[in-house]
Amino acid sequence: MKIARIHHVAYRCNDAKETVLWYGKMLNMDFVLAIAENEVPSTKEPDPYMHVFLDAGHGNVLAFFELPTRPPMGRDPNTPTWVQHIAFKVRDRAELLEFKAHLEAHGVEVLGVTDHGVFHSIYFFDPNGHRVELACPDADEATQLAQLDAVKWEMLEEWSRTKRAPRHAAFLHAEPSR
Repeated sequence: MKIARIHHVAYRCNDAKETVLWYGKMLNMDFVLAIAENEVPSTKEPDPYMHVFLDAGHGNVLAFFELPTRPPMGRDPNTPTWVQHIAFKVRDRAELLEFKAHLEAHGVEVLGVTDHGVFHSIYFFDPNGHRVELACPDADEATQLAQLDAVKWEMLEEWSRTKRAPRHAAFLHAEPSR
């Protein structure tokens, strides 16, 4: 058995319509499906909800639930805001910079461009407080991925023993050879 692909990723939202419009305007995602129920199909619990689905490209679907009868959304206070996020790949650095300019022109505060070595990213929050990342491959992506692949198990084992960045992590942020 093997998973074919992610069917969809679901998050909670404050307002389904606002969320659909924001992702359409800011990230050019098409609104593809809405499901509204007054009862949870799996548990039969009475709990009205709106479930909206957005096209994130290449068969990837981002979904949201609006839950009007539940207490306001919160987040895990023990997890830093930079940890939990969803990342979308864009074609290249030029497109990443276009998105950055587009978002900033519409009042969205954007962090980055951040150089992760193998890829470059910008970060921002959607209207629900979810952190979103847009990432593009580095020009030297293939070489860097091969280097990372060669040491991944060693890095994981060292991390498991020490809970510190393994010595091989240094080249993750090293200047790629061009």
